[in-house]
Amino acid sequence: MKSLWLRTTQANLLYHDIAGQGVPLIFIHGLGCASSCDYPAVAADPALAGRRILLVDLLGSGFSDRPAAFGYAVADHASALADFVMQVAPEAVDLFGHSMGGSVAIMAAKLLGQRVRNLVLSEPNLDPGGGMFSRKITTMSEADYVALGHEALIKASIRDGNVAWAASLSLSAPVGVHRGAQSLVTGTDPTWRRLLLGLAMPRTVVFGEFSLPQSPDAGLLPHRA
Repeated sequence: MKSLWLRTTQANLLYHDIAGQGVPLIFIHGLGCASSCDYPAVAADPALAGRRILLVDLLGSGFSDRPAAFGYAVADHASALADFVMQVAPEAVDLFGHSMGGSVAIMAAKLLGQRVRNLVLSEPNLDPGGGMFSRKITTMSEADYVALGHEALIKASIRDGNVAWAASLSLSAPVGVHRGAQSLVTGTDPTWRRLLLGLAMPRTVVFGEFSLPQSPDAGLLPHRA
């Protein structure tokens, strides 16, 4: 992996830089996940052969630093990601974000403007309220989650057969997970949905057959032929 010192946060962000041509494609993971775990197989797909791909572990996740002074809200991650883009690929990027990473990608795209050529989102958080895991996490105070809830969630995920997510979660900073979850539940003003609709670049939102409960959103977003 490579590391980059983020000037705005005074921390190292770690990422895989898969060599290739053209506009770099950046993958941004969801809550408790890590791009270094989630996306190597996607990056190896023949459809992306020859493309430069950056698999970013957000601060507090995967192999990146866990700075104590960092806020870990969606807006904080978006600012850090914008710093990363301006140092690594300042001319143009394509962004892909999943779940919380979708919200981060939307806010980063707003900050980066015309530098984002395409924005692709998979099951993004578009409105306040969070998802199943973020709501569960925020039923506990930050102190209680850090002390007891994080480890309990890892063990419960293993029991439920969600071993890969449990492994990524075990590498995540508990305070970062709680603050990220709280950010998803609280939302922002304007909402991520309104920000998404106001962006100028081509935007694609993906929902699969077995998507999470946000899938009804697929019928509420504008469609183009």
